[in-house]
Amino acid sequence: MNLKLKTPIAFFDLESTGTNIATDRIVEISILKVHPNGREEMKTSLINPTIPIPKESSAIHGIYDEDVKDAPTFKSFSKDLHQFLIGADLAGFNVLKFDIPLLVEEFLRAGIDFDIEKRNILDSQKIFHMMEKRNLSAAYKFYCGKNLENAHSAEADTIASYEVFKAQIEKYEGEEAEDLLGNKLGIFENDMKKIHGILNEKMVDLAGRFIFNESGEECFNFGKHKGKTIEAVLKEEPSYYDWMMKGDFPLDTKRKFTQVKLRAFNQR
Repeated sequence: MNLKLKTPIAFFDLESTGTNIATDRIVEISILKVHPNGREEMKTSLINPTIPIPKESSAIHGIYDEDVKDAPTFKSFSKDLHQFLIGADLAGFNVLKFDIPLLVEEFLRAGIDFDIEKRNILDSQKIFHMMEKRNLSAAYKFYCGKNLENAHSAEADTIASYEVFKAQIEKYEGEEAEDLLGNKLGIFENDMKKIHGILNEKMVDLAGRFIFNESGEECFNFGKHKGKTIEAVLKEEPSYYDWMMKGDFPLDTKRKFTQVKLRAFNQR
């Protein structure tokens, strides 16, 4: 089918040095601009972020410092890019949470006020989540082929959860599980310990404030210390512990933080 367009629409995707909108930078941008008459224009370019690309990010998108050393910086590229996007709506998958905020941030750093107020923003991920429900009733229908009667009744929901879980094991047994970034997590088997490992491999606290890094060390997963190990932060900024203990964090998060602190203290 052809889109019924009154103005151009620009589908785009970014690759970046990381996921922090305030500090990370674009390393590649690709835009497919579709005009109301159906004409399509494609623009793709590597971008020199002017900061090192972390190895963890390069492992995901395959772009390394060497690849972008001679590429234009965003600032030098920004005027042409802004001109290309004038009057166009913006679209893509998960663009609302990450790609658009990062693009706007990069334009502002380059001294360009990239206005999105008069543009339509079309996010395919939001449509996906809106139309393909991810609640228990939808899972029961998808995996078990049954309609969930008395939804939100504790007993009906419990029985449905059990049946869905069994059907998932039957459906996925022997398949490779991957996270949203394509990292392989292991083979899905009828083994509760292995399933736990796949689902919760990096979990430290239930709220997700801390996660395990590749070396199995507890790291911050939020704020100014994101990516740093808890032990390193305790050494650099001991007062951060007191700040979190007095803060509005879950008791489980505070408990895990205390456990790591006590372990580090006992190892000295």
